[in-house]
Amino acid sequence: MNGAESLVRTLVASGVDVCFANPGTSEMHFVGALDKVEGIRAVLGLFEGVVTGAADGYARMSGRPAATLLHLGPGLANGLANLHNARRANSPIVNIVGDHATYHAQYDPPLASDVAGFARPVSAWVHSSLSPRTVAADTARAVQAARAAPGQIATLILPADTAWLEAESAAAALPVLGSSPAPPDAIARAASALKAAGRTAVLMRGDALRASALDAAGRVAAETGCRLLCDTFAPRLDRGAGIVAVERIPYFAEQIVEFLTGLDSIVLVGAKPPTAFFAYPGKPSWCLPDGCDIVHLAHAHEDGPGALAALADALGAYGPPERTPFVLPELPTGGKFNAYSIGQAIGALLPEGAVISDDGATSSGPTLAATMTGRPHVHLALTGGSIGQGLPLAVGAAVASPDRKVVCLTGDGSGLYTPQALWTMAREGLDVTVVVFANRSYKILNVELGRVGVTEPGPKANAMLTLSDPEIGWATLARGFGVEASEAATIEAFADQFADAMRNRGPRLIEAVIG
Repeated sequence: MNGAESLVRTLVASGVDVCFANPGTSEMHFVGALDKVEGIRAVLGLFEGVVTGAADGYARMSGRPAATLLHLGPGLANGLANLHNARRANSPIVNIVGDHATYHAQYDPPLASDVAGFARPVSAWVHSSLSPRTVAADTARAVQAARAAPGQIATLILPADTAWLEAESAAAALPVLGSSPAPPDAIARAASALKAAGRTAVLMRGDALRASALDAAGRVAAETGCRLLCDTFAPRLDRGAGIVAVERIPYFAEQIVEFLTGLDSIVLVGAKPPTAFFAYPGKPSWCLPDGCDIVHLAHAHEDGPGALAALADALGAYGPPERTPFVLPELPTGGKFNAYSIGQAIGALLPEGAVISDDGATSSGPTLAATMTGRPHVHLALTGGSIGQGLPLAVGAAVASPDRKVVCLTGDGSGLYTPQALWTMAREGLDVTVVVFANRSYKILNVELGRVGVTEPGPKANAMLTLSDPEIGWATLARGFGVEASEAATIEAFADQFADAMRNRGPRLIEAVIG
């Protein structure tokens, strides 16, 4: 058994059964070990950003880490944007990054780089295995680090000779360092804040946004009259009919300030106080009202659902919560073809249990509104703001939840960061329907240009924000990757195509031409 095989066997023993991979020469012994070890599924991505984004989607849906296999520093660097999103989502991921053989590094070969330096900004744990005899133990520690509450990224660097030299055995799984209970005094403080006179809110994140935890939050709201909130970009939110609804904090700073105006106290459950996504001239960064009291019921590493249940008990909140009614939008016919009518069609047709992977920026908001009272489903947001997440996230979600329909909402700008994910969808036969809002523009940046004070952009500035010269043929691109694809220029055509995609399994792309 060599070091690479001991690594793969330890991954399996530690409960890691999927590896999203884009390997190179230094990782070939890991690739060879895949045929010797039962119990791990290898999923190939044609770009490292697909690999890391898929691992994020897998973690959000399964609650467990997948491994990634990346080639040296440049391969890791190619995956950093979606690792940034994964870090913001608290997704558990184990990165395996190959490196040059220990004796070869002294010659400064062309692909030599500071792998650990690339890894540290997105990793909570970084380690290089310098002996084949320690690889297994290091791997077990990497998995343990990734699974530590609330979930984090661990990066294990594997020099090539460490992978090919003789190792002793695999290592046993280490204990999972799960979430700790919220302290009783935090529950008492939160209960006191919610019972006090004034306007209050509970801002939740992480597992507190699962349906069962939202039930406890709903009982608290019914008892105290508090508002229930989630971040603009919550990693995973259960929503739809029968589930306690939460208000999503708006995106722009001045909208957040207005949204929170008059709030006397805010109770945080796995969340941070709301701030503006960017700084703007003359606009606020800190968005809570002056004097608003901040109460931490549970930090991110603590048991948010348990804390909400304990808070409900402390308040004597035993009555039924108010759940979202089941009201489907009408299937649109005729009229304008835009993000609003598309959202209405999706809301009418989205099946129960579906997963929405949302990278739609300006265009997906109407879909969120239209699905609010629809069939229960899961929404996965762009947590770190680095676009190009939607398609890979959908890959990982579909691998983790093969019994669910996955719908990816993306734009023609954001989708082009990681279109290689379409090939992986086709190769793996994943049940993903991609809706591309083809507005032929970086629309969000047109909005942002004015917000930062550029009120009269000229032809050079405008050219930086348009995608119409030449137009991107998404349906043609998808077919080239092996994905069934179609174009829609009317709402009737879109509704027919989306309904067909919901009835049938397998990867599908619909290019909604709205620009």
